[in-house]
Amino acid sequence: MCKFQLLSYSMARKLLSTYGLALFLALAFAAALAGCGGGGSEDLNALNSREVTLPDGKVILAETAVRPDELAKGLMYRDSLAANRGMLFFHNAESFYPYWMKNCNIALDMIWMDHSRHIVEIAANVPPCPATAQNCPSYGGHEKAMYVLELGSGQAAKHGLKKGQLIVF
Repeated sequence: MCKFQLLSYSMARKLLSTYGLALFLALAFAAALAGCGGGGSEDLNALNSREVTLPDGKVILAETAVRPDELAKGLMYRDSLAANRGMLFFHNAESFYPYWMKNCNIALDMIWMDHSRHIVEIAANVPPCPATAQNCPSYGGHEKAMYVLELGSGQAAKHGLKKGQLIVF
């Protein structure tokens, strides 16, 4: 959300008479932009995120992966993932989507969902696969799915996720 403070009338009048209209408008515009950008990268991440409600009512803020480059990168190179965060992958059609952990530095729970957002498969406590590994195993992809939610390791068990449950997003 953009936040900026308006100048008082006397301050605006003084700036206008001293520096002219063009500079006054430029300063006002710059101040407005500075107020919009003060949130840092978390605000940018919020643009590509959505709330995901687990069956127990817990709300997770999940980054979304839609484009091919986002789907391929996923949570690679991350050193941590907060308990209330995750990544939600959107595939174009229901199919079999095995996932792997190449270049992933953290263990994850992976939850596959069908077109109606019901859980069809869970791979829990999936270990990372270091960048130096020649071959990384694939996980899941045994059931047709359209969405995959990745959470920190142990979150699926903590929230009692089971096949057939609905995840809302």
